[in-house]
Amino acid sequence: MRRSDIDIADMVGAYPTCSNCQSKQVVRDAWAEWSQLTNEWVLKSTFDAWACDACGADISLTWTLDKAFRKKRIQRLNDALRRGEAVHASIVVTQGVQALGEEALAEISLAVATFDSFSEDNDPHGEHDFGALTFQGEKLFWKIDYFDLTLKLHSPDAANPEVTHRVLTIMLACEY
Repeated sequence: MRRSDIDIADMVGAYPTCSNCQSKQVVRDAWAEWSQLTNEWVLKSTFDAWACDACGADISLTWTLDKAFRKKRIQRLNDALRRGEAVHASIVVTQGVQALGEEALAEISLAVATFDSFSEDNDPHGEHDFGALTFQGEKLFWKIDYFDLTLKLHSPDAANPEVTHRVLTIMLACEY
């Protein structure tokens, strides 16, 4: 699935707005039926008619992405991966880093997990997906890439861990 194949309404952080006044106070016609089992009204059917409680108009929907929400969610998912707490994820270490030995790899992994020196220079998109550090005089980079679950294409929605396989790569700067 390519990014263009996903509907914006299916993306994490998407919400409907009024096509007339851009309000979030959108409502949809529906039927509810009384449930004898739960003693409450239960949604039975929804219809294609939409209205806006703010302006009172019958509307078509406009979908909006909450970019700040998405950025924070991607940050949290990437930070979790660096700490080893991610699902649908892989960690790749280059030959140069492996050659430093297991003890060094443990220290480097801890340095990557606790990295918090993010700035506009090293994190221009605010996703916590790249870092540079020095270990025993050696410059290292780490980066996170987003793939679909088959690892064949880019993720259709990096903010959604159910459709994204994250890959953390740790490398010597000279291997970049």
